[in-house]
Amino acid sequence: MKKWGLAAVLILMIGTAVFLLSKPADTKIDKLVLTGSSTIAPLAAEIGKRFESLHSNVRVDVQTGGSSRGVSDAKAGLADIGMASRALKDDEKDLHSFTIALDGISMILNRANAVAALDKQQITAIYTGKITNWKDVGGNDAPITVVNKAEGRSTLELFLHYFGLKNTDVKPHVIIGDNQQGIKTVAGNPDAIGYVSVGAAEYEASQGAAIKLLPLDGIVASVATVRDRSFPLSRPLNLLTRNGPTGLAKAFIEFATSPQVHDLIEAEYFVPVQH
Repeated sequence: MKKWGLAAVLILMIGTAVFLLSKPADTKIDKLVLTGSSTIAPLAAEIGKRFESLHSNVRVDVQTGGSSRGVSDAKAGLADIGMASRALKDDEKDLHSFTIALDGISMILNRANAVAALDKQQITAIYTGKITNWKDVGGNDAPITVVNKAEGRSTLELFLHYFGLKNTDVKPHVIIGDNQQGIKTVAGNPDAIGYVSVGAAEYEASQGAAIKLLPLDGIVASVATVRDRSFPLSRPLNLLTRNGPTGLAKAFIEFATSPQVHDLIEAEYFVPVQH
């Protein structure tokens, strides 16, 4: 009986120890929610991981949905921080905006396409359906597949503004969301034309994706020309808050705009901003 009694005590002690060790610590987890631009989201996620490594009680949740969502969620208080890959419009200036990097927007073609450059008028004519065959701009006799961005994407808004178009003017064959979808679509179709982030396109092309970046107004589309501000179609990548940021949001924004993340910005092929 003593033998069994000792065994029972040992089992009870071991069980208690396991319970105490497995019991979660009473540490409060602070959650920071960012929503919006799919261009900024991968960078924000990487910055979030580094921020978490410095703050063990913090979890950073990054959600996409386009710059319009970032603006509306920040305004409505549905996100702690919104993400918008464009400057604020006049009716959005009540938001607080913090630029973390610069990016450009490049026209892309399939690498097999013989066309080396298109001027502004040709691009406008292609996107409005006035030019429908590559032979009309020096390419092969093949119908052009026009790839456009979905509503709510800042890339679409900047493209339309630069080329003086309304979205109803555009005659697309394919509508895509994020940069990766656009790159895959053009890489998989030798007759497609699209437009995506310069950084994303330059990186994917360097990794073997079957795309090429077109110059714009005679300026090569590259991270280098975005950095020196010579590329004509560029944009700020912004974090947004409804009010002046405080607490955790303030700490994250200060971190995201500091030299501590410049390597992460460059790894995503964006250009850091000196504050």
